[in-house]
Amino acid sequence: MRAEREPQTADMPVGKAPALTRQLAEFIARTRWDDIPPAVRHEAKRALVNYFAVALAGCADPAVEKATAVYGRFRSAEEASLIGRPERTDILNAAALNAMSANVYDFDDTHLPTIIHPTAPVAAALFALAQSAPLSGEQLLLAFVLGVEVECRLGNAVSPGHYQRGWHITSTCGVFGAAAGAARAMLLDAQHIAWAFGNASAQASGLVETLGSMSKSISVGNAARNGLLSALLAAEGFSGPGQPLEGERGFLRVTAERPDFSAISEGLGRDWALLSNTYKPYPCGVVLNPVIEACLDLARGAQLSLADIERIELVGHPLLRERTDRPGIRSGRESQVSAQHAVAVALAKGKAGLAEFSDASVMDPALRAFGSRVVFIDDPRFPVESAQVIVTLRSGGTVSRKVDAARGSLEAPLADAELEAKLRELTAYGGSGVAAQPLIDALWALDSAGDAAAPMRLARACGA
Repeated sequence: MRAEREPQTADMPVGKAPALTRQLAEFIARTRWDDIPPAVRHEAKRALVNYFAVALAGCADPAVEKATAVYGRFRSAEEASLIGRPERTDILNAAALNAMSANVYDFDDTHLPTIIHPTAPVAAALFALAQSAPLSGEQLLLAFVLGVEVECRLGNAVSPGHYQRGWHITSTCGVFGAAAGAARAMLLDAQHIAWAFGNASAQASGLVETLGSMSKSISVGNAARNGLLSALLAAEGFSGPGQPLEGERGFLRVTAERPDFSAISEGLGRDWALLSNTYKPYPCGVVLNPVIEACLDLARGAQLSLADIERIELVGHPLLRERTDRPGIRSGRESQVSAQHAVAVALAKGKAGLAEFSDASVMDPALRAFGSRVVFIDDPRFPVESAQVIVTLRSGGTVSRKVDAARGSLEAPLADAELEAKLRELTAYGGSGVAAQPLIDALWALDSAGDAAAPMRLARACGA
């Protein structure tokens, strides 16, 4: 569909730019739960099951521990809880810390084709808000759907150049999603929603250079926190520019060479971003999923050892190389975006779970030494969910596997039961003592819940 339209780009005279800020604000203000198709409603709940799964896994990560300690020095209240932890804090800090927990292992959901992780910034802001003001499950779900819609449409408008220029798209677009969702949950009118966008535009930041470090969590947390703050300020009449998105020096023109304005407006209210959302079976960058799947299959079928291998070629979309060519990594966090580590550990261990992407795994000398044998071959004909792994053996033979649609992709999505299993597994991994089944049941029934904050109570650390 996108290939068939004539995009409206930044080369247009500024005076002719479509009024995107106002259009989005009016759309958010007028949309009701009845307007959301059943498939999108269900996908919203799937996204939240995955969100609590990954947040419960990451709740005790060292980055989250350190951030919780520092943020705790400046909390202004104790109205909101932290997923998988005993502490309580104010809603802005809770939004930030819960978004960090959900994204810290890079195990959260992925919107295609933008590669935004859409749920963490929006859900964290909304569940924090729900703990400070009455909000039904239906209201939260509607606000969540709309928040995701906004951030992903912005992501489509600035992709692919935005990421290539060094912007971390989950953070830069996520702040708008959080602002939109919070503004809708607060029942702001179109003018105040537009101001929330303006406030968010002043806080849209995040750099790709931080990937693989704790610093990435700051901008993901800020996307949730500052998006919520943007809506709270707008509710008090804190006004913003008239065109924070499409203006001459607005978000779209500043952060992309040729933004596609029509990606925001075309199909609005008809084509829903959540239907292009995916959930990961492995805790790493989504472009690595087909590579890992191919390597796991090779490990099972060919019974290879790392010592048998002379060279491995990874054939895939250019994003595979751009995002994961990281040899010589030093931490589990870096391993999440390292093809060299992912290939080695999948072949050597025949597994690709959180333990395989840990600090301890990265320190394995055999895995570290293997990275120099990995070679990337860019092929733009490959979609991001596809890859081919070609192994040249020291004996002179070759074996290969091609994955056309990795498990967890749109073509091979994780089933509801698999998402539930992921929540159970990651809850146990995080060690919070949270009972997984009551939380799962509450999330599937959220649209009928009178209190949207109920899942947050179920997700507090055991005994807290």
